Amino acid sequence: MLRGSSDGFTLIAVMVAVVVIGIMLGAASRSWQTVMKRDREEELLFRGMQIRNAIAQWNKPVKTQTQGQLAPSRPPLSDLKQLLQDTTTAETVRFLRKVYTDPITGKDFDLIRDPVKGIVGVKSSSQDPPLKRDNFPDELKAFVNRDKYSEWTFDYRLKPLPGAVGGGVKGLPGG
Repeated sequence: MLRGSSDGFTLIAVMVAVVVIGIMLGAASRSWQTVMKRDREEELLFRGMQIRNAIAQWNKPVKTQTQGQLAPSRPPLSDLKQLLQDTTTAETVRFLRKVYTDPITGKDFDLIRDPVKGIVGVKSSSQDPPLKRDNFPDELKAFVNRDKYSEWTFDYRLKPLPGAVGGGVKGLPGG
């Protein structure tokens, strides 16, 4: 008789342990999802700025050799692939190492177009709320308290970038 009562206690102890482990795994899963979302947000900021800076560099006026005045250097940007290799010059100029996808959706970025200048920026198509609401770099202060990732627009016209560079990648303008 003594043996049967200890078996029941062991069974109850094992069941309690399984419930506690399940609760802890659920909490860890939520924490892991938050960590992953923060990583995707940081990647969105990095990729968006890389593209924004590359577009700014594409649209940067240059001095003409004949008149010495500033003039548009390239035709309007119609495809982000043009940033990979500029075919309008004799030398190889790369503004972007690769065409990035939106890390939040896993799809292509939505393009922001201007009727005259062509593509002027990108944004996410995600309607999800961001975790990051504040403490953005100065050039991204417009992102403060935005409700959706799609409101994070990487448009080079919004604020001039001092000496906009191709993202600091060696071999790229400004890198």
